[in-house]
Amino acid sequence: MTKKLKKRLRRIILGAAAFVAAIFLEHSIFTPESRIILLPYLIAYAIIGGDVVKKALMNIRRGQIFDENFLTLIATVGAFFVGEYPEAAAVMLFYQIGEWFQSYAVNRSRKSIRELMDIRPDYANVLREGEELVLDPEEVRIGEIIRIKPGERVPLDGVVVKGSGSLDTMALTGESMPRDVHPGEEIISGCINLNSVLEAEVTKVFGESTVNRILELVENASSEKAVTEQFITRFARYYTPVVVILAALLAVIPPIFVGNFPAWLYRALTFLVISCPCALVISIPLSFFGGLGGASKAGILVKGSNYLEILAETELVVMDKTGTLTKGSFVVSEIASEGEITEEELLYLTALAESFSNHPISLSIKNCCKKTLSLEEIENSEERAGYGVITAWKGRKIFVGNEKLMAEQGIAVPALEKPGTICHVACEGEEQKEYLGYLVVTDEIKEDAASCIKKLYASGVKRIVMLTGDRKITAQDVAGRLGIKEIYAELLPQDKLNIVERLFSEKSEKGKLVFVGDGINDTPVLARADIGIAMGGMGADAAIEAADVVIMNDQPSKIATAMAISRKTLVIVKENIVFALGIKVLVLLLAALGTASMWAAVFADVGVAFLAILNAMRAMKVKEGKGTR
Repeated sequence: MTKKLKKRLRRIILGAAAFVAAIFLEHSIFTPESRIILLPYLIAYAIIGGDVVKKALMNIRRGQIFDENFLTLIATVGAFFVGEYPEAAAVMLFYQIGEWFQSYAVNRSRKSIRELMDIRPDYANVLREGEELVLDPEEVRIGEIIRIKPGERVPLDGVVVKGSGSLDTMALTGESMPRDVHPGEEIISGCINLNSVLEAEVTKVFGESTVNRILELVENASSEKAVTEQFITRFARYYTPVVVILAALLAVIPPIFVGNFPAWLYRALTFLVISCPCALVISIPLSFFGGLGGASKAGILVKGSNYLEILAETELVVMDKTGTLTKGSFVVSEIASEGEITEEELLYLTALAESFSNHPISLSIKNCCKKTLSLEEIENSEERAGYGVITAWKGRKIFVGNEKLMAEQGIAVPALEKPGTICHVACEGEEQKEYLGYLVVTDEIKEDAASCIKKLYASGVKRIVMLTGDRKITAQDVAGRLGIKEIYAELLPQDKLNIVERLFSEKSEKGKLVFVGDGINDTPVLARADIGIAMGGMGADAAIEAADVVIMNDQPSKIATAMAISRKTLVIVKENIVFALGIKVLVLLLAALGTASMWAAVFADVGVAFLAILNAMRAMKVKEGKGTR
């Protein structure tokens, strides 16, 4: 709890004690008819509501008259005027209690977002000319070596060059399991080093680092209001002066015909207290803010409550394949040798031929081979873009590549239709070139990709479409394993945009199209979609900037979680609107008829606001895998 909240709570408790003392004095020492009893109630009122009176007067001076402070002030002053001293103080007391709970709820809903704001590193240990210097992260240059000690935050994005250890990534990804890192692996800024000294080479300046991108997203997260929030703001702007005019008419017109001005004034004051739109003005933005906080706790950054609202109306989800549904990291899925060579020997020979290449497919082949490569045996290696590699080894040549390379070398290969990338292997023999076999390299599907698709269909999404630049057979294989029925393969970046434009015309008028991607080539489509969702862990900067929602740990299942949070938030918002307006209208009618007292007015105002706030706070609770609860 903040100091400000504690201070307000102490004032409320002190004011409540003064209020109880005033009631005791009224019924034990003074008579209710005695005017001197006004003094204890005024003291209690001043303690409880002095700041409300001050705000109301300052707003009136600025021309901002019709707000909840003004309504509370004139209602309570009017109650004093007609001799209802306990009710005047009680209205102010319960109003302040409601305001305190509102502030407490807002403070709670901001907690997870404030925790994200704490990820900014304060310093970086930089190794320069044999010395360790403590510098501001903004002063560190690309290529410099930084040292991260146990317990320190990783200040900048980089690649580990020395040391192995574990990183706490919870603040960034929402994942509680530490991530192990070793030399050659990337680390992102904002994580906490848990157990050993690491040294890393900086790959991005601070302004372009992961932690800075996240901070910018969080700082702007509440800048875009949802349509419902905008409606409530406009509603309150017109609603408040209307009810003030109605209350004034209720106090003046009936007494002209039936007399008894004090009774009608009391009804008008009760009408004013009831009419205060606190429950709507407070709980609706709080519900959306709670949804944003709950999402960030799950490692999902939503750039505004308007996007949270649109997510609930998702009808069609379009997904990129590589890096979104698959890991973007390749593995050898099949080895087929021909002739006398064994599969193990074929793998070794292929890895040896690929040993000087940094292509992702080459790296996957080398990672698959467990034998130590005798690099000294390699005489020369030539990498041919779009073809493969030709490596001189022990006076012979090894050819590893696609059908184009084999055709160029006059080597016959079998006709294969397999998902993934086929690497044919051949060797130059004494008399002719000999075909040795092939390896199939495939992109790994993410562990939770299949469950993501199931959850999306279960949540009411009508269509899921996969787009990819890969071969059709590869796309069909991935789609079949995930349960996706619609695919478009062998696409160029401009093809993706054209297909999304066509899909826009096929959805319903109210339904929304969501696109999920991670690469620079996905940026135009992310910007065009109703909602663009980017994979933030390994996604390109341009994609993250263009997206409306960022999944920080690259798990596709978080898309379903985001939609569940969105739908739950919208349900809570609608519940609060119906509940608040329903109770208000009922008690307003009772007040106009003279059957609702000031105490009923207090419940209709503060009580309804309090209950609506408690309901709104449910949006902050996230149950992993199911959204909110």
